[in-house]
Amino acid sequence: MKTGPTGATGSTSTTGPDWTGLPAGLLKLRRLLLLVWLVPLTVALGVLLAVFVGPGWAAFAVLPLGAMVWGWVMLGRNWRSWRYAERADDLLISRGVLWHEETIVPYGRMQLVEVTSGPLERKFGLSSLQLHTAAAATDATIPGLAPAEAERLRDRLTELGEARSAGL
Repeated sequence: MKTGPTGATGSTSTTGPDWTGLPAGLLKLRRLLLLVWLVPLTVALGVLLAVFVGPGWAAFAVLPLGAMVWGWVMLGRNWRSWRYAERADDLLISRGVLWHEETIVPYGRMQLVEVTSGPLERKFGLSSLQLHTAAAATDATIPGLAPAEAERLRDRLTELGEARSAGL
């Protein structure tokens, strides 16, 4: 038996998968959308309350402002929780802060790998990768990838998927 770095018997490899996080552009996009929705709502609520109810009531416009501050922090935590790792036989996708979710997609089970990019994603230089399998419940998505990385990952996953499913 082999002895690991801590003296325990078994495999010498104690490191986990090599995780890759998402680009910062995704966080910028999500925070911009938060501001685009909540800043006008805050201003409109303050003005409407001041005009129709009274200036003292305009203070309630801080509620959407508080939601904006809370959302800003939560978006950062959520963005940091997203990561993926390519292993020899499968792809791992990990996400979530309060409810942590880890999806494992075996290469041989992949049926379709899509790269999509909407207008805002293109503006920020982002793409999303979606993996489809035979079971609808195991479809997985990696949002906010750089287009070159999304295409590289799509090509690699497609190649590995074809190689692993050849024996089925």
